Amino acid sequence: MAESLMDIKRRISSTKKTGQITRAMQMVSGAKLSRIEKKSIAYQLYAKKVEDIVRHLTMGNVFKDITISSENDADPWSLNNLLQVREVKKTAYVVITSDRGLVGGYNSNILKEMMGIFSEKYHNDQSKFTVISLGATGTEFFKTRGIDISYEIRGLPDIPTVKDVTPIMKTILQLYQAGTFDEIYICHNHHVNSLVSKFTTDKLLPLAETTDTTLEEEHVASEYITDPSPEAVLSAIVPQYIESLIFGAMMDAKTAEHAASVTAMKSATDNADDLISSLSLHYNRARQAQITTEITEIVGGAAALE
Repeated sequence: MAESLMDIKRRISSTKKTGQITRAMQMVSGAKLSRIEKKSIAYQLYAKKVEDIVRHLTMGNVFKDITISSENDADPWSLNNLLQVREVKKTAYVVITSDRGLVGGYNSNILKEMMGIFSEKYHNDQSKFTVISLGATGTEFFKTRGIDISYEIRGLPDIPTVKDVTPIMKTILQLYQAGTFDEIYICHNHHVNSLVSKFTTDKLLPLAETTDTTLEEEHVASEYITDPSPEAVLSAIVPQYIESLIFGAMMDAKTAEHAASVTAMKSATDNADDLISSLSLHYNRARQAQITTEITEIVGGAAALE
């Protein structure tokens, strides 16, 4: 019985230490969530304005048949290709996952949805799709299943900045221009609130004409006056638009990740508290039984001596 009580005490002590760790992780994730949630909401306003500008310019045919040359490359760099829909031979999916675990079902939800897309749309024919993986969890998942990864990034910061997105955006554009794939979708968990996130897929390239009926034709000018030129406008606004989509998705995904971490760590802490209460009750009952047994033995011994 003494050994049994000692084992229970060890379990209580171990569970208390685990609860302290999960409670601290919950507080850290909560602080990160508070910071990034404010930035993400503010950035969505900017991203929406950039999107509206590109939609209006596209509907106004400002970017029609424009080809510009790169200053750093003798070969022409056709940014207008980003607006042209070409025959889709291969599709790329930018998948954003976390680099670490302890985020509940955050990663499993994304990866389950992605595997569903691959199975339903392509019947797992890997010649028709590729993955651009942002996050270690997704990268390892796809590699173990032999799925083609065109580009991968690990160690994404908990609160991304525009500088973190720029090299990713440039690489994606270069791969697209090189014809590695013909269309790109960006996939991640969208942050709804602190308890709910929803998997979402948005088209990144090509920049097809909008079908949004809220942008009425009378609000879109038939002709635009561009200064210094349509080419200059295109070279400035399109990369900025792509960057805003990727950065906005990363901010949204990281917000959902921190929210999932807070929920998971709170659940773990609550479970630890429940287990401690259960073990303490079990310990007290076992201790009471031990004391009762000892008293009974003492009384029985005294009676035997009489």
